[in-house]
Amino acid sequence: MTLLPHMAARLFGVPLAIHRPKLDVILAVLGPRVGLTDLAVPSGFTPPARDAPTATPKIAVIPIHGTLVRRTVGLEAESGLTSYAGLTAQLDAALANPEVAAILLDVDSPGGESGGVFDLADRIRAAAQIKPVWAVANDMAFSAAYALASAASKVFVSRTGGVGSIGVIAMHVDQSEKDAQDGVRYTAVFAGDRKNDLNPHEPISNEAHAFLKAEVNRIYGLFVETVARNRNIEPSAVRDTEAGLFFGQAAVAIGLADAICTFDDALTQLLESVSSLPNMAASHSGAFRNLQTESFMNDRTDTTAPDSPPADPVGSSSQPATATTLSVADAIEVAQTCTLAGRTDLIAGFLEAQTSPTKVRSQLLAAQADASPEIVSRIDPQAATTAANAGHPASPHNPLVQAVKTRLGQQ
Repeated sequence: MTLLPHMAARLFGVPLAIHRPKLDVILAVLGPRVGLTDLAVPSGFTPPARDAPTATPKIAVIPIHGTLVRRTVGLEAESGLTSYAGLTAQLDAALANPEVAAILLDVDSPGGESGGVFDLADRIRAAAQIKPVWAVANDMAFSAAYALASAASKVFVSRTGGVGSIGVIAMHVDQSEKDAQDGVRYTAVFAGDRKNDLNPHEPISNEAHAFLKAEVNRIYGLFVETVARNRNIEPSAVRDTEAGLFFGQAAVAIGLADAICTFDDALTQLLESVSSLPNMAASHSGAFRNLQTESFMNDRTDTTAPDSPPADPVGSSSQPATATTLSVADAIEVAQTCTLAGRTDLIAGFLEAQTSPTKVRSQLLAAQADASPEIVSRIDPQAATTAANAGHPASPHNPLVQAVKTRLGQQ
């Protein structure tokens, strides 16, 4: 019998964002491969079919099917695996493709590993600031799969589909009694009190249980915050779901989905919504020239409004603009930076102007400083002074004031 301890390490003693019935199926399928022969495959179990990535004109369809893991590392379990790394690659490719106007996530997954899911959810959220990203629970979007779906601009659920299971679970297998029956005794030699925690060959200790529970609670907190932010609902409302499942209209009523819709209908609606947008163009290097979405076009009716991106504070009027292009990674970084700064309204302007991530950070900081009355009241280059001493802090000849003036281009 071939034992695969690295697979067992990804199933036991770690927080999993997965629907419990699916976890039982995985344990039944993989049990014999990790030395747990008592876990049998359920009668009549048929491995799910794995659909190849598909695409329609202008719309990139990304399938999120099967059990989700951080990396597949060359393994394909009988129950089906989809990796966050692979989904990230598909997402980036769709963003870089000038022929793709929008992205549709086809979600049919019970969830899976918690490691990497929130990073990908943040990436999907940032991608939705560049191109429209919709998601369809077709039919399952549970646990980690829902964390990804919630990051889309719109979430649909089919009439028989479900969302939710916003919770975290960790399993510990105690096979010490079985070891005794088999006449086998394991002795662990270790250094560090916590090194032997969650040893499957002995009952879990109180300390190990407390540690695992704390980690489950920590991941659960991340899960709740992610869904609350993505769906614009209160964290308390997310917690009140108690990791329950919500199907059809119930998912819409509780705010976890926007509408009931089949996958085909969602695809049709998305195609119609992007048909009026300008074509996405890119240079031969894959850089973006026009990354506006419909929502940004509606928000930005006046490019000279006070909320438009601040001008370069140093020499912007005397130096001609240099034609540059942004890579996919840079475009995503710009969107993420603006989102963290609470200025998602500026994303389209920065992308249209091909502003680099470094300059975006600089301009956002400058805009925040200009808007801060506390900073203005302490350092005001235009403040009048009668100080006779040139070294006095209020003197216009003070080196600090001169440095600020030079920095702001106000010689």
